[in-house]
Amino acid sequence: MCGIAGWIGPRVENPQDRAAGMSNALRHRGPDAEGTEFLDLNTGENQLALVHRRLAIIDLNADSNQPMHIDDGRLRIIFNGEIYNYIELRQELIGLGHRFRTRSDTEVLLRAYDQWHLSMFDRLSGMFAFGLWDAQRHELILGRDPFGKKPLYLMQSEKLLSFASEINALLSSQPNAQQLDLDAVHEYLRWRYVPGPRTLFKQIRKLNPGSYAVWSQGTVTETRYYTPPDQTDLTEEIDDETAKRRFLELLDHSVEIRMRSDAPFGAFLSGGLDSSAIVALMTKHSDKPIRTFSVGFSEPAYSELPFARRVADHFKTDHCELVIEADDLIDHLPKLIRHLGAPVSQSSDIPIYLMSERASQDVKMVLTGEGADEILGGYPKHRAESLAGIYRSLVPALLHDNLLAPLIRAMPGASAKFDTFARSAGERDFATRMISWFGAMTARQHGRLTGAPANCRNQRNNLPFSSSAKASHLRRALFFDQTSWLPDNLLERGDRMMMAGSIEGRMPFLDRDLVAFVSKLPDRYKVGWRKGKLILRNSMANMLPEEILNRRKIGFKVPVAEWFRGSMRNYVHDHLCSSHSVIRSYLSAKYLDQIVSEHTKGAADHEKLIWALLNLEIFHREFELGAPQ
Repeated sequence: MCGIAGWIGPRVENPQDRAAGMSNALRHRGPDAEGTEFLDLNTGENQLALVHRRLAIIDLNADSNQPMHIDDGRLRIIFNGEIYNYIELRQELIGLGHRFRTRSDTEVLLRAYDQWHLSMFDRLSGMFAFGLWDAQRHELILGRDPFGKKPLYLMQSEKLLSFASEINALLSSQPNAQQLDLDAVHEYLRWRYVPGPRTLFKQIRKLNPGSYAVWSQGTVTETRYYTPPDQTDLTEEIDDETAKRRFLELLDHSVEIRMRSDAPFGAFLSGGLDSSAIVALMTKHSDKPIRTFSVGFSEPAYSELPFARRVADHFKTDHCELVIEADDLIDHLPKLIRHLGAPVSQSSDIPIYLMSERASQDVKMVLTGEGADEILGGYPKHRAESLAGIYRSLVPALLHDNLLAPLIRAMPGASAKFDTFARSAGERDFATRMISWFGAMTARQHGRLTGAPANCRNQRNNLPFSSSAKASHLRRALFFDQTSWLPDNLLERGDRMMMAGSIEGRMPFLDRDLVAFVSKLPDRYKVGWRKGKLILRNSMANMLPEEILNRRKIGFKVPVAEWFRGSMRNYVHDHLCSSHSVIRSYLSAKYLDQIVSEHTKGAADHEKLIWALLNLEIFHREFELGAPQ
């Protein structure tokens, strides 16, 4: 796990200073070593700069520092991530005549490219973002893993292409790129995150997950090499026992190869089904107690620490707990928004960062349960989406919009979940409905707040909405999650929060072979009437405590709704309702005041919307961005 940055194109002024600024911006991603290399191209007309920060986990020897090259320097690389099957690939490459000078997965990646060129992507099991210079072809290849676990941002100005693991590294090299993209702001307000390839900065974009870009003679072409299989319906019938056995074999193997490390490692344990399953399987492959880390809150209704403790006791782990308060959000939120280069889309990011910071005192890498919900159907919306299909077939749109939805929202004690179902279940447009399930506001609210029409479709990337119309409601929702919600929100924030604490996170549920197998399973193995992730529950039946196996999904939820009415009330008012607020200058001040007032008085639950607006305001202040013109 590391940080990478660089550029290619016409020579720039003070390249050493520019590279040093990028390296310093990525210091937290790689505190163990740093390296920079400059190459003159085209007899000095162009220049390639490669910048690397290392967090050493595989082959701790200095020979594995980067930039790394092989042979006469015809191939050079800077690499962020881990190739989990590097041992198997290494043996195959040795059999093909390659000789290795290190034990690192970085050298395996270099020689895999040397052997198979761009077809190597089909052989890699891992999470990665890298820049690889091929001197013979005179090409720079920028690659990103299938689900986008590792980030890679691009910025092009005339013929100069710059790239980095984090937005701040690009801004450090070109401060004039600090220009707000108002269209991206509108998308953020609807989606609660910025859908790729956009960022909130006009000149900076993301390289799409499962894609590589090739720079050749000043021209950049992008190619997608992987698309999640849920895009099409490839369901195959399979008996229950075979399904459970094969699923468990694949998940167990995924856990085992992700435990490959030359540095201490552990696991993040929430006490939920996903992380508990990972810890259970880790204990099978370790003769020492697994180090586990959990975070909770002083409010018992929101804290899962007792469940995490139950799992830790059951598997005799070396367990560490952390309790956080509202002040922790206030103290760390601005810093983490700067790390992310965007608003923090969910309040649970702060606990993830604090847990990472604590865990990094003992380990350098952790396994997590991230991704299980998005491949196995673990969210309430996955069950609701199927029910909503029946609802839409029975209830006309006019009846839903004008009578039933307003009645549901007006019911005494109606929760935020009821409100979400009311606005989403009757939505006929697939794209709009996908945004509504997790979004912060309706199209009508968006119009009142911004004075602009709400276009929920991402015009730059239609992939999340491109699943087969013949596929089931569940499969289409899962594909959206796998190509948008997961890479542009959960994995992006997970990488940034964990790396801010200088720790690597590995996600066994996002193994390509496991995902391919699960995709072929009929829906009944994923979602039932009352519960999701049925194949996981059934497979772990003999390994997990009963109260963990069948407990209701709570999710990692921070009690900010209550804090906004109590300990954070003045903080919210200062950022959204005072004369210091930047977003009041281009959003409806009257409606902002109404949103905050309704929430603090308990008349409505605007937790998601207030969190999104609060983060947008702090984003403006941290990056010194005025109101968009």
